[in-house]
Amino acid sequence: MTDPAMHRLEVRRVVHASVSRVFEAWTEPRHLRIWWGPRDVRCLDASVDLRVGGTYRIVNGMPDGAQVTIFGEFRVVEPPTRLVYTWRSGPDSPASELVTVTFRPLGRDTEVTVIHDFISGPALRDGHMKGWIGCIEGLNRYLAGSDLEWTRDAPSPAVEGSPPPAGPLVHKRKRDKP
Repeated sequence: MTDPAMHRLEVRRVVHASVSRVFEAWTEPRHLRIWWGPRDVRCLDASVDLRVGGTYRIVNGMPDGAQVTIFGEFRVVEPPTRLVYTWRSGPDSPASELVTVTFRPLGRDTEVTVIHDFISGPALRDGHMKGWIGCIEGLNRYLAGSDLEWTRDAPSPAVEGSPPPAGPLVHKRKRDKP
């Protein structure tokens, strides 16, 4: 029996890209740094050791200038269809939450389902819900190529076969234009 104080959410969306492209964008830092986060949050840094027992770390830049670090450990890695990982946000997190992400082919598209378990309360659950919806919307825009404008002469790391730009990744989301 689960603790009634723990909450769960489920977000299901269609992303207009193949399962392999969606899985790659979800699990490779060079992609995560560009699309991760709802519109008002920036991914400042990301690292991923994609294997069972491997860890991940994502640093979010919040609208108020604060930074929130999300980190955890992979429990299941089944490329390109399923990931299960723990989720903690900051050193003061009371306990690990658990995220299961499935990627299901729908012709040329992919259905992404995020199930986030063991959330400590309804307010946090609602915040996570907003975050996941925003993340998947950003992923969809990123893979469609409609959300980025490069601010220097460098190939987009989203283009298959192109090397990542040297130095720090510099990009600007179109929505950030004055």
